[in-house]
Amino acid sequence: MNSLTLKKRALGTALLTLGLFGTSCTKDYLELQPRNQASTETFYTTQTAAIQATTAAYTQLQQAGFVNHALWIMDIMSDNSTTGGGGGTDGIEFQQVENFSIPPNNVNTTDLFQRAYLGIGAANQVLRRVPNITEIDPAIKNRCLGEAQFLRALYYFYLVRTYGDVPLVLTPAESPAAAASVTRDPAAKVYDQIIIDLTEATKNLPLPSTYSGDDIGRASKLSAMGILAKVYLTQGDMPKAATQADATITAALADGKKLWPDYADNFKPTNENGQESLFEVQFKSGQNAYILEGPGSAINEFWGARFFGNPYVVSSGGYGYNIPEKEFVDGYEAGDKRKAPTVFVPGDLYTDGPTDAQGRVQVQPASLQGSPNGYNIRKFYAGTLSTIWDSPLNVPILRLAEVYLIKAEAGGAGALNALNLVRSRAGLPAATNTNQATILKERRYELAFEMDRWYDLKRTKTLLTNPTLVAKGIKPFNDVMPIPQAERDVNPNLTQNPGY
Repeated sequence: MNSLTLKKRALGTALLTLGLFGTSCTKDYLELQPRNQASTETFYTTQTAAIQATTAAYTQLQQAGFVNHALWIMDIMSDNSTTGGGGGTDGIEFQQVENFSIPPNNVNTTDLFQRAYLGIGAANQVLRRVPNITEIDPAIKNRCLGEAQFLRALYYFYLVRTYGDVPLVLTPAESPAAAASVTRDPAAKVYDQIIIDLTEATKNLPLPSTYSGDDIGRASKLSAMGILAKVYLTQGDMPKAATQADATITAALADGKKLWPDYADNFKPTNENGQESLFEVQFKSGQNAYILEGPGSAINEFWGARFFGNPYVVSSGGYGYNIPEKEFVDGYEAGDKRKAPTVFVPGDLYTDGPTDAQGRVQVQPASLQGSPNGYNIRKFYAGTLSTIWDSPLNVPILRLAEVYLIKAEAGGAGALNALNLVRSRAGLPAATNTNQATILKERRYELAFEMDRWYDLKRTKTLLTNPTLVAKGIKPFNDVMPIPQAERDVNPNLTQNPGY
């Protein structure tokens, strides 16, 4: 659904940032046209309005608070990567989390919190208003409600894993005072609601085969089923995780889903929303340049090799952020076919990139500014683009391969086979066990730089003992991030996590 786009939207007061108090829907998100005249009383009356409002609930996933900036920390503050960049204070918001000296005003942890609540606010509007619309096909109404339920659950899933206890807000606030006085709810209560929302979403959402045209990329029944399996896994409820993973795999295979033969096929523009995808964040190029709030992804430029070559291998020389750790690169098993599509290492040819005046292909050098070992991430490389921070490459949130790995970790009949389906595609010999260390390593290399590693270390209780993180200075309280100070300044009822 490449039409899921949003022009820059300024974040005003923390009250509005929480996304709890909504009086209007001010964008037609499908057509990028303003609808400033519509209020909540007049807007939610037609099927078109329901679809537009539902589409609006997706937009935060594209923005700086999620895959277009903030969520990069889930690899940088794990053992997968380091900040990179130009040194000094360049990328200070990433250096702070990498070194576990995280102030409550850290840009990334603040953006993630705020953007999640903007998304929740948009989903809450749909769930409050759409049931009252009469001029709507019942199937479309159910789909809109299911998408909002899925998205609210997804936003809360990121929040509860990142911050622990967070405000659980299920309806739009009736007044500014109400919005500015919420308190944090126990994480267990938040998880309960996530499960309720995902369970209801599976009833309301269609399978992917029913989507076409601009609707391709919307959340489907498989999206909700798969994320629910991941929620159970995160909670440590292995029987439910196994059952849910089995159900998701069965439904996915029946709908024509399967692993791509080549791991690299997952990260090609021509294969977006393809046979392995269960849900991904949509991007399109050609509409913005130096902003993180547009329809294009900034990943290609930020993660590209930093200022080398003539011509550049990415649009503006690359900023060299999110550099793979040497230990990560050295940890690939011999023959792992995932390595080449995932990382650039010295000597790699940019055969899909530009050549110099003599027609020579650019070569990855032995070292770069911010990357002394000459490593960069290749997985989301898109070459030179005309509009700089504007890559069209989607970012996967859930692939069928991960559901196989959830099944492998959760156990039960077929667990080892599920693991070996993933390993076989990677060109690796069959594993003989599904112990935690085996699965965690497999997830590390299958899902590398898909912004999930810190969550894996946390849920497996290996975060505080990981050698790389211990060397970086991780402390016991760093298993959650700080509640943003900007929110606490407006709402003193928001207590701070210990240590911050």
